[in-house]
Amino acid sequence: MRIRRHRSRAVLAVVAAAVLGAAGCDSGGGGAGAHTKSGTAAKAKPSPTPVWDSSPSSVAAVGDSITRGFDACSVLSDCPEVSWATGSSASVDSLAVRLLGKTGAATRSWNYAETGARMADLPAQIGQAVARKPQLVTVMVGANDACRASTSAMTSVADFRAGFETSLKSLRRALPKTQVYVASVPNLKRLWSQGRTNPMGKAVWKLGICPSMLADADALDSAATERRDTVLDRVEAYNKVLEQVCATDERCRFDGGAVYDYRFGTDQLSHWDWFHPSTDGQAQLAAIAYQRITAREPVT
Repeated sequence: MRIRRHRSRAVLAVVAAAVLGAAGCDSGGGGAGAHTKSGTAAKAKPSPTPVWDSSPSSVAAVGDSITRGFDACSVLSDCPEVSWATGSSASVDSLAVRLLGKTGAATRSWNYAETGARMADLPAQIGQAVARKPQLVTVMVGANDACRASTSAMTSVADFRAGFETSLKSLRRALPKTQVYVASVPNLKRLWSQGRTNPMGKAVWKLGICPSMLADADALDSAATERRDTVLDRVEAYNKVLEQVCATDERCRFDGGAVYDYRFGTDQLSHWDWFHPSTDGQAQLAAIAYQRITAREPVT
């Protein structure tokens, strides 16, 4: 009986050691000594490649007169060389120059924006940009949708959304991996508050620049205030659309409202029309875009 007990204890000890050993192998700890069932060392999985590339090798710009540099160099004319997106001017240091260098920007950036363009014009511009197969497309549009003869003539929020969705889907079908940077629509009411301090600016506005916001610049009665607030509300609704639609595409970045929130002054406005960005204003837009595009994470 004594011999049998010793043997039983020995067998139990062996079994217990085996069980504990197996538990040790199966428990966590993926240390350097971890092995697979086949006995070979387990390999760490490679980190996934980030979806957003902060250094694209080509840029195409679409949008309206702001991206064309209208009234930044001379009266009533485009000045694409100072465009925040693709310009060559050293005083602006455009987004394309910052990303590609001066030589690269000259051959690998394209500007398809059009003065006077609205959201309805964006799909056609996207079609032109797609032909170049750019790695990044910049979008700045919406000011002209709010700047109409009257508030009732402004582009509806539904139509604005439909136009942007169509444009983004069209781009994505043609170029699945192209990135999109979307700038918010500027604060047009701030533009009124800054420009109205200049007699020349108010005189130019009377020629018909953005009547929905800028008509009767000195009027402060309830009707004028309500009109301006209606335009401001529409701009904010446009920006919400841009943010929401962009969020449905993993390769699209909205600026987080940076252009809308930027507290520009008269130095950032064209001294020909006190409405479009000056050369300095274009430089500020370029800086905002570059910061947002090269950030590790999107701004929310």
